Amino acid sequence: MKAEHLRTYAPDDVRRELTASEFDSSTVEFGIDTYRLTYDTVGTDGRTTTASGLLALPRNDKRDLTTVAYEHGTQPTKSEAPSVAEDSGDRAATITYAAAGFAGVAPDYLGLGSGPNPHPYLDLPSETTASVDMLRAARTQAATLGRRLGNDVDIVGFSQGGPAAMGLARALQSGADTDFRATAVAAISGPFDLRNGELPAVFDGTLDPGAGSFYSAYLLVSWNRPHGLYSSPSEVFQAPYDDTVEQLFDGLHSFEDIAGALAPDVDHLLTPHGIDMLRNPTGPLAAAMNIADSTCSDWTPRMPVRLYTGSQDRDVSANNSVDCQTALRRRGVDASITDVGPVDHNGSGIGGTALAVRWFMDSSTAK
Repeated sequence: MKAEHLRTYAPDDVRRELTASEFDSSTVEFGIDTYRLTYDTVGTDGRTTTASGLLALPRNDKRDLTTVAYEHGTQPTKSEAPSVAEDSGDRAATITYAAAGFAGVAPDYLGLGSGPNPHPYLDLPSETTASVDMLRAARTQAATLGRRLGNDVDIVGFSQGGPAAMGLARALQSGADTDFRATAVAAISGPFDLRNGELPAVFDGTLDPGAGSFYSAYLLVSWNRPHGLYSSPSEVFQAPYDDTVEQLFDGLHSFEDIAGALAPDVDHLLTPHGIDMLRNPTGPLAAAMNIADSTCSDWTPRMPVRLYTGSQDRDVSANNSVDCQTALRRRGVDASITDVGPVDHNGSGIGGTALAVRWFMDSSTAK
């Protein structure tokens, strides 16, 4: 494991950073130190690989810390991952928790940050293993600094990180690392139900057409690598996008570059076969989707779960959170849904972070 000290923030530095990113700074109590950790984990092929992540520690005199594991949202660009991009919303969310007194731990996931190879987007198994191994790396680094990460881990995820947060909680509850215990989950605007919640909203016009084009392309290109969904891009992508789409998701192109090079909507991006694949998934696509959609339905959380949405979110349908809540209630888990207001997708992340950190702070005083 390699650790690189990135920056020391005084409390006022944290407040300025959060304000610049439009995050709430009212829970800032401490300055922080940030570190980029590079650690061993497991690739989608089962072989050892490396991943990176951000560790943020409060500058206080408390030796034992409760951890907040932050699972970040959709990001196609290596250099925009939490451990690399200084002015990202994911960095702001992570330092929010650290400045409130927690150890903030944010995995970049495979293929982002300093990790090799393209990112396996929405690949729940690798998100989970990368997150568990990032917690272990953070524990090791904290120990070298005379700090201790306690057993309790509050878990929060935004967008792509919503299901990733549930997946991490499920893994910890099942004993993936007995030194860590999932104590709460806050999931913000997550795509928990691709088949019945997210993809139908892409095709019926509920969501932003450009966002639907981007997410559909990212999903198909990423899932084709391990699952073999198509033998040629022209099977699912219309010309001229079939010649360029796979290169766009190599981890080196920015979101703006990718969005500008894609069709304005899925009807102009995908072939009739590509559209039918997403509307009526079968075979390897259906199997992968079943795994991605399992985080609210195939286990019974023994910790409180709260869901957050924004009423003007046109990237991730609120139906995803409703479907998650319904699935959890079938198992006797009463997960609340909080609408953080008339905000877009990024706004829901900002508002959800403000509520989640206060919830964790209130809960931690009783631990």
